[in-house]
Amino acid sequence: MSEEDVTQIRLGAFKVGVTGLKGAIAEVQALGLRTDAEIGQALLERLTSRNYIPASARAEHQAAFLREYQKTLGLPVEEGRHAPEIKILGPGCPSCQSLGQMVMEVLTELDLPADVEFIKDINAFAAYGVYLAPAVIINDQVKIMGRVPTREALRQWLAELKS
Repeated sequence: MSEEDVTQIRLGAFKVGVTGLKGAIAEVQALGLRTDAEIGQALLERLTSRNYIPASARAEHQAAFLREYQKTLGLPVEEGRHAPEIKILGPGCPSCQSLGQMVMEVLTELDLPADVEFIKDINAFAAYGVYLAPAVIINDQVKIMGRVPTREALRQWLAELKS
């Protein structure tokens, strides 16, 4: 397991970083375990030494690790409902900053909780299929790139998430 192997996973309503997840998944996969309980327990045992996991949250972590294992193998995974994910991609220019501010204002107006992430690393843009900034991605769907959307368009996209 590489020291740099930190993966963001969803744990309840939050995202947390887990060190060594990819390596642990590979190790557990090689064991050929059959049941979800065995797989989840094996992942939990391997990851507890490298990550802070409070005793009261072990079951929740185990379920999250199993979900990531299943995703890695391409198995169907039932995700719980969680806050919408909004990514704002841009190098930090004034347009990008005003876009970020507008997103936060519209979310507040709609009383819509969301996981908002600002991505300034232009090398990371390609992973999202974005080649022009600024860009807005809502729940993994590129809504606009290369310009700041109108407030009305942004409001419409975000209002759709409430229903």
